[in-house]
Amino acid sequence: MKTSSRISSLVVVGSSAGGLEALSLFLSGLDPEIRATVVVVQHLSPSTGNFLARHLTKRTRLPVQEVTDKMCMEAGHVYVAPPDYHLLIEKDGTLSLSLEGRVNFARPSVDVLFGSAARAFGAGVVGVILTGANRDGSVGCQEVRERGGIVVVQDPETAEYPTMPEAAIRGSVDGVMAVEDLAREVNRLTSPQAHGIPER
Repeated sequence: MKTSSRISSLVVVGSSAGGLEALSLFLSGLDPEIRATVVVVQHLSPSTGNFLARHLTKRTRLPVQEVTDKMCMEAGHVYVAPPDYHLLIEKDGTLSLSLEGRVNFARPSVDVLFGSAARAFGAGVVGVILTGANRDGSVGCQEVRERGGIVVVQDPETAEYPTMPEAAIRGSVDGVMAVEDLAREVNRLTSPQAHGIPER
């Protein structure tokens, strides 16, 4: 596992098939006082409406919101992509939506989210890949790492659908672990105390 002396301020999470259970478990394990912003892309049918935000609100103590265009991010909040829109992170800390073509047959695309996060926040990004049945996210993971961020991935042996984490791992990642351990690692990477920085 790569260690980092910098506190990560942004956590981006990608999941696809089997992701509702994995996301619920991951978010429920996050520190309710987390100092980072969490942004999620989950592949869902365009007909699901705001189901994902409502579902995850019941499974975490963190506030969960479905993104609207130009929404400002806040620390300690979870933001989820609406169905059928790419979700991008801007350098000014806002979230934007796009109807551009599908990437890896998906909209929203994990690659699009991770790539925009890497370009906007550089070494302050932690990328998390969970279960999924396609390769979406593998390119974005490499962009996160190339710009100094950290990527951790669900152990394919614990994933309902291992294709997505396996694709990320083939490109090189910083850690592979069960979902519960991913949450603990994200808590560590986003905690001032873990880096010897006193609370203000």
